[in-house]
Amino acid sequence: MTTPTSSRGRRRAPTRIERAAGRAAALQRPRVILALLLLLALTCVMLLDGYLRAEVGGDQRVRSGADSSEVPDAILDGGPILTFRGGRATTVSVPAKTIALTFDDGPNPTWTPQVLDILRKYDVPGTFFLVGSMVSRYPGIVRTMVEQGNEVGVHTFTHVDLSYQSASRVDREMEQTQLALAGAAGITTTLFRAPYSSETDAIDDYSWPVYQRLGKDGYTSVFVDTDSDDWKRPGVSDIVKWATPKGTQGASVLFHDAGGERSQTIAALPQYIEKMKAKGYTFTTISGVMERQRAADGRAADGGTPAGPRLQAAHHRATGLTLYEGKALIAAVAVAEWTVPALSVGLAIVGAAVLGRFGMMLVLARRHHRQRNRRRFGWGPAVTGPVSVIVPAYNEKECIANTLQSLARSTHPIEIIVVDDGSTDGTSRIARDAAESLGMTNVRVVRQENAGKPAALNNGVRHASYDIVVMMDGDTVFEPDTVRHLVQPFADPSVGAVAGNAKVGNRTTVIGAWQHIEYVMGFNLDRRMYDLLRCMPTIPGAIGAFRREAVLAVGGMSEDTLAEDTDITIAMHRAGWRVVYQEHARAWTEAPGSLGQLWSQRYRWSYGTMQALWKHRKSLTDRGPSGRFGRVGMPLVVVFQVVTPLFAPLIDVFTAYSMIFVDFRAALLAWLAVLGVQLLCAAYAFRLDREKYRYLLMMPLQQLAYRQMMYLVLIHSCVTALTGGRLRWQKLKRTGEVGTPAGAG
Repeated sequence: MTTPTSSRGRRRAPTRIERAAGRAAALQRPRVILALLLLLALTCVMLLDGYLRAEVGGDQRVRSGADSSEVPDAILDGGPILTFRGGRATTVSVPAKTIALTFDDGPNPTWTPQVLDILRKYDVPGTFFLVGSMVSRYPGIVRTMVEQGNEVGVHTFTHVDLSYQSASRVDREMEQTQLALAGAAGITTTLFRAPYSSETDAIDDYSWPVYQRLGKDGYTSVFVDTDSDDWKRPGVSDIVKWATPKGTQGASVLFHDAGGERSQTIAALPQYIEKMKAKGYTFTTISGVMERQRAADGRAADGGTPAGPRLQAAHHRATGLTLYEGKALIAAVAVAEWTVPALSVGLAIVGAAVLGRFGMMLVLARRHHRQRNRRRFGWGPAVTGPVSVIVPAYNEKECIANTLQSLARSTHPIEIIVVDDGSTDGTSRIARDAAESLGMTNVRVVRQENAGKPAALNNGVRHASYDIVVMMDGDTVFEPDTVRHLVQPFADPSVGAVAGNAKVGNRTTVIGAWQHIEYVMGFNLDRRMYDLLRCMPTIPGAIGAFRREAVLAVGGMSEDTLAEDTDITIAMHRAGWRVVYQEHARAWTEAPGSLGQLWSQRYRWSYGTMQALWKHRKSLTDRGPSGRFGRVGMPLVVVFQVVTPLFAPLIDVFTAYSMIFVDFRAALLAWLAVLGVQLLCAAYAFRLDREKYRYLLMMPLQQLAYRQMMYLVLIHSCVTALTGGRLRWQKLKRTGEVGTPAGAG
């Protein structure tokens, strides 16, 4: 049927099919966008978590031996507190018999609370130079720290040597840490200590510009007079000794509350405090040192006393956008802190499921192959009677002639019913012409208004003359012995349907080769396993055979789902029929030739499978054959065809995550090990199907690209399942390149 052309100057009105397709596309766009947003959110969460978990290394200078000719001598020989009041660099020393107790690299959930308990017990304040990434991960500790009257400073966000970094990176490290402090404790700070810094005489020409830049921004840089070197874990007595200043000198003393195992620090700190108090020392914060200096100079201390608890002089209350951005950062980190470990657990479960599936497939597929190919195996008396072959077709002008030509060579007696589902490209005419040119008198062409593939198949079943019906797609070609092999299992009266061996014919392209691997390994190897377990979930639309009475008894092909092949297969199980796999019945089909078409096809398959499983969910509680499928087949399908494929790409995602943030070599070896297991399974599947191994060279690339696309398709399907929606029978663009079975190999 064709649509009349419109008159000149007027646009043709869209057909019913085109209007339906437009509505479907309009409904799917938001779901695709939502699926991509979910993927983007997951990626951002993992990147944030990896950024936060950058390891804090040992406390040592990254750069050494640099010149310090540009650094003023007064700074190199000055005290540990560097300020830039009025734009002039000035240092402040700690007064005699005074200790400014400072801690680096925190907070840490194990050691920092113990340090805070010790300081509170001895009524000693501390100044903590915090790593922003750690602040965002453990905001409660920072809040407690500030509430106890301790002082905090910036130790960068990722504990990076700023002397190496660009000005924008320096600004980012400082701003991100300030946001973390704002979100955690509602404050910002003017104190700063550079990672890998020590005494002022270690300032060099690389780091000096950084201190000058930060000084102009209002930061006070803090250095060390006395270093406990507790990060070396030399023993408690040495830590106490090395942290003690000479004579009665005051000192800015460095300890660490994070960055490694700090049990020696926890043991040494009480001894040190008691020792210094016994020597007449008092303890203060860095701001306390500066206030004493200003008081000694006769100047009033700045930093007012706002309402509520008094802030340290270096602290300022975070307000406005800074406060809200800080809280947003803390919230985002909390999500990442929960999500990534949860995904890690999920990955372990998925990894076990994937390996279990591979092991299960190898064992059962080998058993299936040996059982079905032994000499004495048989289904019963040979099935020799004629059968009906139903070919639903919608705009198959490129392929229908090849399909009929392949059926003309069938070694089994057949009648062919071509059901033209409202094609607009002359499919029915081409089918009649092809049948006439081939001298085929067993071909009937039935035309109907466009109603979809299930309706076309049901129409074909109604027109069928024989008790066994074979269903195939209009783009598929059969080998001469395909039908004969396919119908032999019907010698067993318990068999109600048979799944054939679908092959990708157009495998010369990269996309075709990927699908070829998937068909041989993922579909056919699976079907061997499901056959032995008697819970085959899907008879492929490209090649399947049914008892006509069984199809009619379960209501025919349903239009309730997008996967009518899965729907009818489950219905057959529930009705008590046995569904088997016949590996020798091969059909060559044209797989999608572009990523867009592949997406459409796999989206329909995955979403349709979910619909079918939901439709037949009552089988979980049924008795008899229905209950068997519900309690054996359905869980396997959910785990192996929905959950595992959905999360299997996490293996690749976590591999990339580990390569970037953890251990590149170990992550790469783990990924290669998983790939090796998959290659082993694929090689065995290719051996069973007598396929050429050269296609397996495409498998590593398939894992990197193709599987990620399938992941997105499943997300899209899950979003659609949650939000609701329906699709019509989607027509893929065909080329007709699968002309004969021989040409496909």
